[in-house]
Amino acid sequence: MIRSFTTHKIREQKELTGVYWAFTPCQGEHKGKIYQVMTPSCWESHPDFTNYRGEGIYKTQFYAGGNIRLEFKGVSHTATVYCDGKEIASHYNAYTIFGTVLKDLPEGEHTLEIKADNRFSEASALHIPNDYMSYGGINRPVVLEKIHEVYINWIHVTPMLVEGKWKAEVQVQMENIAEEEKSIDIDMEIAGQKSNLTDIKIAGNSKNTITTSFDFTGVEVWCPENPKLYTVTAEIYKDGICEDDFIDRFGFREVKLLGKDILLNGKKLRIKGLCRHEDHPQFASALPVAAMAADLEIFKDLGANSVRTSHYPNDEVFLDLCDEQGILVWEENHARGLSLEDMKNPNFEPQAEQVIREMIEAHYNHPSIYIWGILNECASDDPYGKECYDKQFQLIKELDQSRPHSFASFKFKTDICFGLPDVVSYNIYPKWYHDTPVDEYLDDLYQWVQKETDGAGKPFLITEIGAGGLYGYRNAYDSKWTEEYQAKTVEKQVSTVLNYADCSGVYIWQFCDIRVCDEWFDKRPRTMNNKGIVDEYRRKKLAYDGVKRLFKSYSNYVE
Repeated sequence: MIRSFTTHKIREQKELTGVYWAFTPCQGEHKGKIYQVMTPSCWESHPDFTNYRGEGIYKTQFYAGGNIRLEFKGVSHTATVYCDGKEIASHYNAYTIFGTVLKDLPEGEHTLEIKADNRFSEASALHIPNDYMSYGGINRPVVLEKIHEVYINWIHVTPMLVEGKWKAEVQVQMENIAEEEKSIDIDMEIAGQKSNLTDIKIAGNSKNTITTSFDFTGVEVWCPENPKLYTVTAEIYKDGICEDDFIDRFGFREVKLLGKDILLNGKKLRIKGLCRHEDHPQFASALPVAAMAADLEIFKDLGANSVRTSHYPNDEVFLDLCDEQGILVWEENHARGLSLEDMKNPNFEPQAEQVIREMIEAHYNHPSIYIWGILNECASDDPYGKECYDKQFQLIKELDQSRPHSFASFKFKTDICFGLPDVVSYNIYPKWYHDTPVDEYLDDLYQWVQKETDGAGKPFLITEIGAGGLYGYRNAYDSKWTEEYQAKTVEKQVSTVLNYADCSGVYIWQFCDIRVCDEWFDKRPRTMNNKGIVDEYRRKKLAYDGVKRLFKSYSNYVE
């Protein structure tokens, strides 16, 4: 499924995935053998490749001609793309979208090949052996579009409430793939209002971004209780003929910070969330839309109002569903647990910044996203690390000033970066990795932030807290790893955080048990991170009902 709604009515568009492709591994005992595999998928879901690290070539045919744009929603974790044997694109990172244009492609049958590679190497600064699995394959859809010489890349809508009335700034980026300058007109419609922009010049082989604004009356706000969505449409006209269109959705909602509070549409927000990886024992990271929707039904049953996309940008269809269901999203770039040495990899900064650019460009309009996160549990206690955090926050501010930003720290009383983010966020595990009482540990940490750091006076979030529990494991003395210990500990942790007046909320680590890289086998029973409130098959653990009772006893807002 490409999106949960129609994004083009004029531009011809076809999904190339959703069918079988030929797959050939490039290494290992099955090297050179041809398989027929359904896409999108991860090769670890196939019985012959459950632990395969290497390269694999996916191959299909398509019929097309003219100016063709190919968009790849996600290939893990590096991709090299060929059309009729010629390399046409390459990309790093499993979790962001990339595309390429084929000009004047001859009409007829063509061969598309994608070489995916999930190996770890010095060339990969973000995909490293980690506490989650880096899968391989075409894990999100591939789309073919037939375009004219001038087409729309994206539309960004920024709603804002000014003196009690809603306004919106709208940016439209167009691209001209012709050699010569083009002049076009644009018809735009947003939330029922129409506008016409004429004689827009775009130089040859270049991009042009135009900006306009609208005033609105009588619109409904987007919020968890009423996730009202509106449509924005832009159409390109050349000599009176419509040649391209682009449709996206947005919501009238505003996120502001006021002292220690996070405000959604002027109301003090209370986050009741869970961290979620894109992971499933059947589908790996290539979850079908029905599985995504089922996960969100569990979120709603728990009374949760937010999800943290740990630790990478999520499938845009999942974000569509969050928009529709009123689930707030903390979305973050791809980085988890990188050491100072990892961050000094010369590929780190360009690869991390590329993820930020691609994430924000593609996901800007999702009203569910209320905050951008970066660099989970990285070297935020070192001056070099601080420079990296600063550069990435500055980039976020260049790309989007309508949302706050943060990072999840685990540096207890040693973090030096809290002057940089808008929101101070911490991952803590009292009564799991140490036996300090939850209330003492939380208050001690918060008071240190207020008295000893540049994060004083900012909103404060707990972005991870939890305990491990093996599904079905119980004993008479409620030891760690039992469901009983997990349930008792998580309930105490969550209730303490939600009752702490100066904390804006909590994200439980985590929603479901997930597979981790084999290099972590000695750190995690079952080679799984077992801190899920449900197991990998979404079966409830004992902690489930306690979390549900707590979350449903607190409203989404603090009066």
